[in-house]
Amino acid sequence: MAGFLQVLKFYAKSVLFGTILAGCGLFGVISSILLKLIGKEEYAQYVVARAFYYTFSKIMQIKVVVKNGHRLDERPAIFISNHQSALDILILGRVFGVGTTVTAKSVLKYVPFLGWFMLASGTFFLDRARGDKAKAVLDKALQNMKSRNRAIYIFAEGTRSGSEKLELLPFKKGAFHLAQQGKIPVVPLVVSNTSNIFNAKNKVFNTGEIVIDVLAPQPSTQLESKEDVDKYCTSIRLKMQSTYEKLGYSTSPIWTANKKRLTSPSKTPLVDGNDSGFVDIDVSSVKSDVESIEIIDETTPLAHSND
Repeated sequence: MAGFLQVLKFYAKSVLFGTILAGCGLFGVISSILLKLIGKEEYAQYVVARAFYYTFSKIMQIKVVVKNGHRLDERPAIFISNHQSALDILILGRVFGVGTTVTAKSVLKYVPFLGWFMLASGTFFLDRARGDKAKAVLDKALQNMKSRNRAIYIFAEGTRSGSEKLELLPFKKGAFHLAQQGKIPVVPLVVSNTSNIFNAKNKVFNTGEIVIDVLAPQPSTQLESKEDVDKYCTSIRLKMQSTYEKLGYSTSPIWTANKKRLTSPSKTPLVDGNDSGFVDIDVSSVKSDVESIEIIDETTPLAHSND
């Protein structure tokens, strides 16, 4: 019964997640048009990001705490972070500043409300199958960052890890090649592991608190060769991995309570061999609608295929 209720709660909250996202997308379309009319289009994604964060945070009772938040004011800048799950859109909602945008798959522009908002607010859409067009889009993004003092946000791992371990995936090099070309600093953000708050595989959707540590801007003016970019990427990843281990897991009262109950000597574990703190139910054949939406596309033709 406990396992059934957990799965039911996961899908109910996922539907609510999608509803809030769609509602903010519709708000975003309207606000983007109005802001563009008055010459303040750089506020579009910022306004909608904050609207989504405060709405979602209040309803879902998930708080995001930012350490060293003053570093988010760096302009121009390329912000990168670890990529864990669909919940990362909440992270964007919390950290997006004025003049910050993202890259996204070109197909997302056709998604009702969300895609329309992204299109209206200046998102840079990339077509993976058309490398020449994607490169032209990135060149435009680079020019936009430098000439208009803007920022772009990229998930460096290139895909959602969905990991319950404190271990980053290998980084894609696109963000670092972009930094080299524009001589723009990379600002790393490290997000505490959120698998105890949201985990599609285990059908977990809890309340809790997520912590983000914004590391110091990493200058790129010294980058000349591919080898320089490789070393730069490796150095930043090591710093982020170290910080990730220090941050550890996000705080979730429900997860902590379940963990204590299952590990107590006076209690019998609900499922043998399951140390995740949750009942292990085989629902792998069912995919969450929220999890199936990829918000950010981190790939870039600037990076070599073997990167």
